[in-house]
Amino acid sequence: MKRRDAIKNSGLITAGMFLSGRVAAHESSQSGEEKKLKGNINHSVCSWTYNHLSLEQLCVLVRKLGFSAIDLVGPKDWTILKKHGVYSSMCNGAEIGLTQGWNDTQNHAQLTENYLKHINLVAEAGYKNLICFSGNRNGMDDETGLQNCVTGLKQIMSQAEKKGVIIQMELFNSKVDHKDYMCDKSAWGIELCRRLGSPNFKLLYDIYHMQINEGDVIRTITDHHEYFGHYHTAGVPGRHEIDETQELYYPAIMRAIVKTGYKGYVAQEFFSTATHSSGKEAALKKAVAICDV
Repeated sequence: MKRRDAIKNSGLITAGMFLSGRVAAHESSQSGEEKKLKGNINHSVCSWTYNHLSLEQLCVLVRKLGFSAIDLVGPKDWTILKKHGVYSSMCNGAEIGLTQGWNDTQNHAQLTENYLKHINLVAEAGYKNLICFSGNRNGMDDETGLQNCVTGLKQIMSQAEKKGVIIQMELFNSKVDHKDYMCDKSAWGIELCRRLGSPNFKLLYDIYHMQINEGDVIRTITDHHEYFGHYHTAGVPGRHEIDETQELYYPAIMRAIVKTGYKGYVAQEFFSTATHSSGKEAALKKAVAICDV
């Protein structure tokens, strides 16, 4: 074979391989196959940020995107999740509200009753995490709030330990979204964990909220990860997509979380700027891909 003919034939072979690759990729895309997730991060999404969909529809969507967990679903809706093979990664329903929490002794009787009931429900359903809140300060100093939270939470922690349920207090920012909320600094929440001394009490570290209130996210996660039992995401500023439009670089944050040995869930909790359902679906898919390190 002459050199000229060999080069010509090689080019035809390469072109054929390229075209066949393009066709295969197109056929794979057309078949609706989703890229498999890596498995280093357990993905979830908060139900309330995708409430333009019914819970049934959201279950279908998360399964389509390759994961199977939804945050902030209470007992009355667990049958829907179970129907679709979707896990309730952060249960709710025991709280009185975001502003009325464990830092006020006047709430203790009602909260204790609610949480003892829900701890049993969570365990019976085969779930693990149950959210709680500090409540607002309303003029109360941080030390009094800590003491009151310890007094109240101790009334439920033995039951939580017995049933294998983790009570998780969420960290909020008090600058923008939750004015006057007490558990607005990781140091305050960590001190509460230390005083309670229970492996079944953790902090829900909301990355969006803590970036606003104190920053230094990766160092905080690295140094204090043993106190964090769950993570939420959102873009800063604006609580929108976690892409290049905002100031946090989520791949690095996720790698830091994975490096700690964390095996829990990371839930997307952003509001998509898309105006149509298809755009919101694409935003969730992209967010999960960004975090799938």
